[in-house]
Amino acid sequence: MSDSANPAHPLSRYPVVITVPVQWGDQDAFAHVNNTVFLRWFEIGRIAYFQRLGISHTGPHAKRAPILAAVSCSFERQVTFPDTVQIATRIARIGNKSMVVDHVIYSERHACQVAKGTSTIVYFDYAANESTPLTDEIRAAIQSLEATVTQKGQDRS
Repeated sequence: MSDSANPAHPLSRYPVVITVPVQWGDQDAFAHVNNTVFLRWFEIGRIAYFQRLGISHTGPHAKRAPILAAVSCSFERQVTFPDTVQIATRIARIGNKSMVVDHVIYSERHACQVAKGTSTIVYFDYAANESTPLTDEIRAAIQSLEATVTQKGQDRS
């Protein structure tokens, strides 16, 4: 198992790190994890991050909530079963109505980063069907969570 709490570890700069076992069914006909699974892993990281912020109130009754506007992924190494990956998530940039999320997927089996990506998240008003400014409370929660990395070295989820 990797030591992502070590300040020299590449994931030590991420405030939320989730550990997920690779499933046999995650593989495709080429016997490696299918590219779509990496996007699902990014989603797992984002949801965990938002839950830590206290903005996990999404669903049909949510008036305002984050919504995915764009996602990208760079694949660096194949992942196969059996393995366990660590999904690292942090906010790279906060805008007026959006934020950019950085993602890293780290393979415990290979002891290295196997993918990285970004997601653009827009804060969305579902009643008005339009983007809306991020609240001061959300901004403060992000700053507080991101500060845990420098304060403690690694705040594990």
